[in-house]
Amino acid sequence: MSASPQAPTLQPRTIDEVVAAVRETPRLLPFGGGTKPALSLAPPGCASLGLCGLSGILEYDPGEYTFTALAGTRLSEVAAALAANGQYLPFDPPFADAGATLGGAVGAGLSGAARQRYGGVRDFILGVRFVTGAGELARAGGKVVKNAAGFDLPKLFAGSLGRLGVIVEVSFKVFPRPPRTATLRAVFPDLGPALGALVRVNQAAFDVEALDLEAPGVLWVRLGGSADTFTERMERLARLTGGVTTVLTEGSDQAAWERLQLRLLPPGSTALLVKVPVTAMAIPELDRLLGQAGADRRYGAGGNVAWITWPGTAAELDRFLRTQRLAGLVIQGAAGTPLLGATRGDNFRNRVKAALDPEGRFPGYH
Repeated sequence: MSASPQAPTLQPRTIDEVVAAVRETPRLLPFGGGTKPALSLAPPGCASLGLCGLSGILEYDPGEYTFTALAGTRLSEVAAALAANGQYLPFDPPFADAGATLGGAVGAGLSGAARQRYGGVRDFILGVRFVTGAGELARAGGKVVKNAAGFDLPKLFAGSLGRLGVIVEVSFKVFPRPPRTATLRAVFPDLGPALGALVRVNQAAFDVEALDLEAPGVLWVRLGGSADTFTERMERLARLTGGVTTVLTEGSDQAAWERLQLRLLPPGSTALLVKVPVTAMAIPELDRLLGQAGADRRYGAGGNVAWITWPGTAAELDRFLRTQRLAGLVIQGAAGTPLLGATRGDNFRNRVKAALDPEGRFPGYH
């Protein structure tokens, strides 16, 4: 996340310095690695709080599949430490290669293609340490998988956009990486049969790692597990999906998903990169209208999220989403506000914000 060039930027290097910065600054917004600027553009009169100096893995227990790290730790550093023990972050956070941080991934609430099977970032958070709007250091949750029952406050920080508090430390659970992966690519003449195949895979008894639909008619299905089961599983999957199918293994499988990963917009682009929660039933009409608008789009997580590159203005996108009764999170581009379209859950979210930020030190959601 990048800071607004008009606002002062604070760069603490310790948790104590973060606490001091919050107490001494009337208005501020935290940011991490600079990969999701639309989520952390500080409004006028609001300082930016950069957390990249707050970095490092504090604890890692491969036997318990848990780790704790400071919020400014780069995802690439975490991935390397986990990979040395055959483990990984199953929610597949985007922009890791571009310098995204752990705290930024939590604050943005973004997950990659593998959330289809394992769930999103919020499903892997065990605990957080954070600084409230009153400048108090607090902890929610713990560092192990088994915790006391109660209100799961740590999960509220997933997608909080830095509006509830400053995350300084996060504990996660992780999974062992599948020994092998392979991908089925099914090509269809247009969206209709491709979407039908997506629905069939969703409803079938397949534990797929990822399920994405690349408009207008290419379905990508990834399997993981033991290599000696892939042939039979792929044959069943090909019969289920139909279309013109190709099986990708080893390097070609990995290369396909690297291409499908969420990417930074090219320098100088005036487009908006937007995440829109959807349902498979809503995709046909949505895709028709997006095609008319000249927007690039891909549907991930089994058709539950649309990744849209919108060529027009934020105001035009806001009107479009409201007409479709959809909400959008702007990840990149000059939108003014990260949230566009229909509003959902505002009353609950604002009550939580009022409790954690009684002085209104962090920006609101609109």
